[in-house]
Amino acid sequence: MTALDTLDPMIRGGSIALFALWIAILWRDYRSIVSARVAMAMNLAIIAYLVARVLSPDGPARLPFVLCDALSVMVPALFWLFARLWFDDQQRIGWRSWLLLAAFGVLPLAQMVMIAATGTFFWPIWVLVRIGMFAFAVAGMWIAWRGRANDLIEARRGFRLGVVGAIGGFILLVTFIEMFHNRDMSHDLGRALTLVAILIATFIVSVGLYRFQSAELFAAAGVTPKRDEPTAAPSSLAQRLHAVMAEERAYRAEGFSISALAARLGEPEYRVRRAINGEMGFRNFTAFLNGFRLDEIRAALADPAQREVPILTIAIDAGFGSLGPFNRAFRDAEGMTPSAYRARALKLAIG
Repeated sequence: MTALDTLDPMIRGGSIALFALWIAILWRDYRSIVSARVAMAMNLAIIAYLVARVLSPDGPARLPFVLCDALSVMVPALFWLFARLWFDDQQRIGWRSWLLLAAFGVLPLAQMVMIAATGTFFWPIWVLVRIGMFAFAVAGMWIAWRGRANDLIEARRGFRLGVVGAIGGFILLVTFIEMFHNRDMSHDLGRALTLVAILIATFIVSVGLYRFQSAELFAAAGVTPKRDEPTAAPSSLAQRLHAVMAEERAYRAEGFSISALAARLGEPEYRVRRAINGEMGFRNFTAFLNGFRLDEIRAALADPAQREVPILTIAIDAGFGSLGPFNRAFRDAEGMTPSAYRARALKLAIG
């Protein structure tokens, strides 16, 4: 028995225990939140990957291996979905995302059907799966990386790099190794690299999560921060923030960033971040800006004097760069289209 034969079950077993513990904690505290549910599904798929690699693809364990292997393929797709929901604080999954996820999920199911029907492994499906896994992993890493400047949760902002390096890097490394070893993990080099990747990813994710306070992990669905009264006794910085945004309408500036806001206030950026998050309740800077933009847009849509002004013009004047992000933000906030909101508001205004 080699050293790898000894380390393999120890590392996999420890990782399985930690990811299972994370699932239990998420279920206990956050099961009503969609991003936490996706995180649980992702962890379950990671556990399936860890289990599949110790099962034999032949003999009595063939069916458990095929099931675990098919579920493990979904890790990159679930990672991408988790990154979108958690890092961007989205409260729902759009139908396009569901469609893309379902289309990718059909591939491992088709592979299982081919194996059950013919007893052979269909390589074209395997190639498509690997391409999809790479694409989802890279997309998830990009989401985690791109929004770091707008993240107002200190612990989560630092954790983005950990997610990029740990989960995303783990997915890319393992997928790359398996591609060149034709799914045979008996090679010592590939096996050793995989074990190191598992160990590093599990360690970074576990340590990173312990840094979070309970309220920082996930945003509760349906909770809208209040902009008019940041706290019962707002600090002077919070009052100045509100004045710059609500009265001076700084959010209208193209490409307005948190660094530009800090410079305008003459304050260190970290203090501005803490005030927006801690006193005004926002988890990311884009949501902070959109809150004020949507307030202006609601008022304009309900104003009979502006009933002939195109909605796109109102949205762009308020600071939205294009129609797509505006429509998504408005539907998330109001549960209806801007046109429906205007029709209802004008009807009430006219009486």
